[in-house]
Amino acid sequence: QVQFVESGGGLVQPGGSLRLSCAASGSDVSIYTMGWYRQAPGKQREVVAVIINSGGRTNYVASVKGRFTISRDNAKNTVYLQMNSLKPEDTAVYYCNRGNIDYGPTPLGPWGQGTQVIVSS
Repeated sequence: QVQFVESGGGLVQPGGSLRLSCAASGSDVSIYTMGWYRQAPGKQREVVAVIINSGGRTNYVASVKGRFTISRDNAKNTVYLQMNSLKPEDTAVYYCNRGNIDYGPTPLGPWGQGTQVIVSS
């Protein structure tokens, strides 16, 4: 069964940058569309970015478009999220999982532990 391990989170000031990584094991995720999700305190988990298996197409929710970039290295079974111009409202626990390029129904795998991102001065 696939497992995801997220890393790269931390405390950053507004306007700063972070690069998150998601290492997958137990399954070859190069055949899947993958996504990054986040869950802020008291809110539901939401998808923020998705990337198709080849990496040739991506999609972002409006709140992060132009600031976040999703990418993948299929040889390493790893997905990344470069986050720039961070805002306090980006504070959340970030997760990766399978995704849907059109945000439709998605056959999700088990959730990892996530990585905490805190944007604060």
